[in-house]
Amino acid sequence: MSFSDPRQVELEKRMRDLLDLLDEYLEQTYDGAFRLHPNRPPRGRAARVAYDGLFSTGVKFTLGYGSEAGKGYLVDVEISTLDRVEPEKRAQIEKDAVQFLSSHLKDFFPERDLTIVKDGKVYKIVGDFSLGTL
Repeated sequence: MSFSDPRQVELEKRMRDLLDLLDEYLEQTYDGAFRLHPNRPPRGRAARVAYDGLFSTGVKFTLGYGSEAGKGYLVDVEISTLDRVEPEKRAQIEKDAVQFLSSHLKDFFPERDLTIVKDGKVYKIVGDFSLGTL
């Protein structure tokens, strides 16, 4: 038996859809930039985009204890390669991901005031996550 609030389920679904779109964007943008990890299926071969190709994108909710930004969703972008990813290239990928997410937040959450902030060494989507607005 599930006790999940349907509004929370909808919020999480929209967030997953947004991150899947980010995954596709990064795959297209950085196609051929790194060799795919040998244990990772090529793009388009798994049931979900998070499980194949060079990138795996996701978010994790945090209550933000000890954080200046407070609660929100931590943005996670993993690169599935054995190649060395130079810090400058990693920073560019993160910058591209943040710009992409920032430009699409309103498409997926038009009724919410959400932004992306740098919180220490991570990026976080912060703002109105109340369930009364869905």
